[in-house]
Amino acid sequence: MTRVAAIDCGTNSIRLLVADANPETGELVDLDRRMVIVRLGQGVDRTGRLAPEALQRTFAACREYAAVIKEYGAERLRFVATSASRDAENRDEFVRGVLDILGVEPEVISGDQEAEFSFTGATRELAGREDLARPFLVVDIGGGSTEFVVGDAHVRAARSVDVGCVRMTERHLVHEGHVSDPPTEAETAAMRADIERALDLAEETVPLREARTLVGLAGSVTTLSAIHQDLPEYDSAAIHHSRIPYARVREITEWLLRSTHAERAAIPSMHPGRVDVIGAGALVLQSIMERVGAEEVVVSEHDILDGIAWSVA
Repeated sequence: MTRVAAIDCGTNSIRLLVADANPETGELVDLDRRMVIVRLGQGVDRTGRLAPEALQRTFAACREYAAVIKEYGAERLRFVATSASRDAENRDEFVRGVLDILGVEPEVISGDQEAEFSFTGATRELAGREDLARPFLVVDIGGGSTEFVVGDAHVRAARSVDVGCVRMTERHLVHEGHVSDPPTEAETAAMRADIERALDLAEETVPLREARTLVGLAGSVTTLSAIHQDLPEYDSAAIHHSRIPYARVREITEWLLRSTHAERAAIPSMHPGRVDVIGAGALVLQSIMERVGAEEVVVSEHDILDGIAWSVA
């Protein structure tokens, strides 16, 4: 077993996994898995730059993670940064800060690399499941982008498009610093049109409709599973490999887009950092399911973070 650490720094959250990995058996044993909402992508779609306060939140989380990695004695660390830091003019400032704190340089990976890691993390343990038809379509709905990957044992096609829960919220629902509460029908329609254009782009590269099993990753999807199950608190074990029928995805999405901030915040399993962006994330998932004709989505807690860990091991 090799003790590894993986950090995934996205547009909305930064996550850490410390695990023991055995590449020969395919076993990945979690020692510590945690997440902090830092909203690194705050305002990037509008300004093209990482905001100073967003950088400070991210660096504070990095200092916390450095202590955890040291405590567990991880032999190797890989830090992967995704959509927000890929787009920002001042990403050098971000790179220097991470290097100072963690001793490794963040790899600002391409959308295609991001898709490859997501697919590996999500499907490695599904390989032996006879109840899940191939090929898989893995969708990783992030804050700034969504990755689409079709494959079986290996990736056949992948595409990253710039549509995510934070980007859609900031582009369509934020006015003079305030989020619409709730969104108007016109705002929801504008979001939906943006998402449909992104799906058209994805479909130019990825045969979305050939997939037989839809696997959904990241916080928007896992939160929908928690709501679907009416969990009294967020429970990773109950969420991992749960299934949500399309009808429930549509029902929950419609409610989220009608609800107020206070109503969404009162959901027991809702992370405070997702309250304002969950409606957009749910709409992305609903739109994907309608495009591919999926009757259900299989929810995975294992995603790009696990793929990064495997790449280190």
